[in-house]
Amino acid sequence: MPRNQFQRMVFALLTVLVTVHAYVFYSLYVINGGTFMEITGAGSVLEAINIMGGVSVFGKLVPIWAVVLIEFVFAYSLEILMGSPCSFRLAAKVFDPAKTHPVLFETAIICATVGLMCPVMSFIAAWMYYPYHAGFNIFTLFANWLKLVCFNFPFAFFTQLFFIQPLIRTVFKFLFRKDIAARAYAAA
Repeated sequence: MPRNQFQRMVFALLTVLVTVHAYVFYSLYVINGGTFMEITGAGSVLEAINIMGGVSVFGKLVPIWAVVLIEFVFAYSLEILMGSPCSFRLAAKVFDPAKTHPVLFETAIICATVGLMCPVMSFIAAWMYYPYHAGFNIFTLFANWLKLVCFNFPFAFFTQLFFIQPLIRTVFKFLFRKDIAARAYAAA
């Protein structure tokens, strides 16, 4: 869909904006929410996070908005530098973009992106959310990383394939409708 570097940057920005919010919500509320509420005795996850004084990131308590911002910076940088270019190349190794139906090729790109980004972002999250107060152990970091991959991969795969990417592609088509129409007119 994106045809130049500016469009690729906008597409990645839109994707990461939605994705980071989804994953922070998933991580804090779905995976860790019960633990937070149990530890603090709070009636809701947000109340528990407020009682705790924020979320522990690199051993320091930070508010949720800071967690979103930190993860956004990591995710956008990785998407631009690794995710987009490598996922296209991986999909192009399996399918010829000129001969493959666009929906199938886009699906292959989404699958490749999830396959690349999920383990890397899970590793970054394992570093960020590591329980530094207990001391550092490489085996604990590795175990936390594998646990995060197991939690995040199915969520990432299904949300990207069935919700996030269709939404982002619709928004992208709306934002660049003049360029898309001009390309269609030039091709006809």
